[in-house]
Parts: sequence; C-alpha cells; structure tokens
Amino acid sequence: MAKNNTQSKKAEEECKSECSSCATASSCSSAKKGQAGLPPKAAIDVKHVIMVLSGKGGVGKSTVSVNLAYALSNHGKKVGLLDLDMHGPNIPKMLGIEDHKLAMADDRIEPVHVTGMLSVLSMAFLLPDISTPIIWRGPMKMAAIQQFLAEVNWGSLDYLVVDLPPGTGDEALTIAQLAPNVRGAVIVTTPQDVATMDARKSAKFIEKLGLPVIGVIENMSGMLCPHCGEEIELFGKGGGKKIAEELKVPFLGAIPIDIEMRKAGDEGRPFIIKRGSSTSPTWTAVDKVMESLISVVEG
Repeated sequence: MAKNNTQSKKAEEECKSECSSCATASSCSSAKKGQAGLPPKAAIDVKHVIMVLSGKGGVGKSTVSVNLAYALSNHGKKVGLLDLDMHGPNIPKMLGIEDHKLAMADDRIEPVHVTGMLSVLSMAFLLPDISTPIIWRGPMKMAAIQQFLAEVNWGSLDYLVVDLPPGTGDEALTIAQLAPNVRGAVIVTTPQDVATMDARKSAKFIEKLGLPVIGVIENMSGMLCPHCGEEIELFGKGGGKKIAEELKVPFLGAIPIDIEMRKAGDEGRPFIIKRGSSTSPTWTAVDKVMESLISVVEG
C-alpha cells in the first residue's frame, strides 16, 4: 500500500492530541475547530455510510453485512462493502472472492467488483496468504482506513456498508470521524445477556459520537429442530428486542440459527440470494430484517 509509512507517521503524530482518543471528538466543538488534529472527511461520493457493529465477536455481524450489502444492491443501489475487521477479515470468504488481489488504476486502488452494483474492499486482498496476521497499533489502522476511503476508486455510491470488528475501538471511531455522510449504525447481537450487555455499550458509543442507531438485529434467535420441527432456544430469545425497546431504537427483527445459512457463508454465496430457500422460515426472517433495515434507512 503506497504512502503507508508517511501516513502512519502522520497518524501517529495526530494521535498524540489529547482529543484523539475521545469518543466524542467528532461531535464536540473543540474538535470541530481543529484541536483534535483529525484529518478532514474523506472526499468520496457516497450518499449513506452504514456501520455494522457488535459488542462482542461471534454474533454474525459479517453475515449481516454481506446480506445487507447484497439486499441493497438487489434494490438497484450502487453499494460498496468495506471490510474493516483487519485482524479477522472474513468478507471475501463469505462472498467467494478470497483469491482476488487488488489492482491499481490511475494511482487509485480498484475494489473487487462482485457484481455491477456491488464492490468490495478488504485487508484480506492484501495478505500473502489467509494465515498471515495483521500486527498493527492504532496509527497504522487509521492510516489504512484513510487509504481505504480516499484512495479507492469507489465511484459514485448510494451506500457504503462498513463491517467493523467487535467492540468500540480504533476502527469504529476512525470510520465515524473520517467517513462522510454516516447514516448511523446497525447493532448486531445474540439473545443471551452476555451479548446484549456488550451490544448496549456499542449503542452508547454511537450515541456519544452524535450518530443514530439505525436499529438492532437479533441473530441466532432460536433454531428449528430439523427432525421434529420444534423451536429450540439455544441462546435464549428476545434479548435484542428488549434492548431495542430500552434504547428506544428500531428493532429490525430476529434471525434464527440455520445450517443452510452457515453453509451459504462457507460456500461464498450470501443466504439472501439463495432463492431456492425462499420458502424456508430462515430466508423469510432474513428477508424481513433486510427490508426493515432498508425501510428505516430510506425513510
């Protein structure tokens, strides 16, 4: 990646500012006057940036990101999908494009075009192999995110869906501060208390940035037994709806555990496009969640 060293030094100097680690830096008056030392918003042509967050790992955040991006593109929207889970970039695998490498065109990075309406960028495209770890501190991550926003040939986008790592660290804060037209965040959780507790933190983080929570999605919400057809509440049920009500934000719906959804991710084919599954309760649930999300965003 060109200019990494120069940008990393610059980012490190900027991070020395006492405001740079503050969760409210993007919205406070001092930061807006330049005292936080943040770079200007990236000059990319995008109408809406949607952050996909989770308080903890393993709740299906990347699955939601992939299916949301595909659902938006199926609605005729020009969509970019930015994988910022730098230490565990799984989006290329879930789209079946993990063997692709990035190319340069006119000194700009060319994203991988999955369809005519969907483009993807991920750190995974820059690694020599899938087992190579990224061992970076915050300034390096900030420099990379600046490049992923400003030095990529995204074209004119209706939506940029950003898949973020778990928690409320550097990646989430940086994208909130540097990306233009951030519409808000989708919070993904599973039903049990240990997940919803962390989901609340993500929602509070977004509020401190002065951004709206677009809604909460409850993933892994029960499972239909493949033998008897009865529902099994492996991780409980209703936790996502409960915190949405507490926070007074939209509850976008619940998605059950389904072997076919797991297979879809492993096979690199988003579950939402598997039309042969359209009669299944899980496909119906996923479609309903995506339609609800689009309705909130477009509304």
